[in-house]
This record gives sequence, C-alpha cells and structure tokens, in this order.
Amino acid sequence: MINLNINEIKTHFSSYLAKVKNGETVIVCKRNVPIAEIKPIAVLPNKKRPIGLAGKEYPDFQIIDTFFEPLPDDIVAAFNGQDA
Repeated sequence: MINLNINEIKTHFSSYLAKVKNGETVIVCKRNVPIAEIKPIAVLPNKKRPIGLAGKEYPDFQIIDTFFEPLPDDIVAAFNGQDA
C-alpha cells in the first residue's frame, strides 16, 4: 500500500496507475490525511454464469431459446407502471 499526497500523484500519475495495474493499492492523501483509495478492479470472468443451481440439482433441466428473447411490449409497460 502506497500513501501519497495529491501533488505527488498528479506529477507521476501514469507510473502510479501502472503500480495499481500490478496489484498495488494507492492511498490518496490531502495534507497527509487519507481521503481516497485507488485499487485495481477485479477481472470479471469471460464465461456465462449458470442460472441458479438447476444444473446440479436437475441435470435434465434446460432453458428454451425463447427465454432470452425480449419481452412483449405490454409486459414491459406493466413493469414500468404504464398501461399497455
């Protein structure tokens, strides 16, 4: 963890971002009082999430392709509190 005042971060911002990219956390201080934290964000997995635990509990469970199609306009309107 690196503690830095605002002026130091402004001067060498790119180099500190490189450290954040490599896993470091930078604490931003104003007159040596911590006010913010810069840390790397978690990398999201690049695969589809399973829908519930159905695959484990019910191995024959399948989701039909129409499940992922857009909802009809009247149902969308109902969700938004509008009349169809």
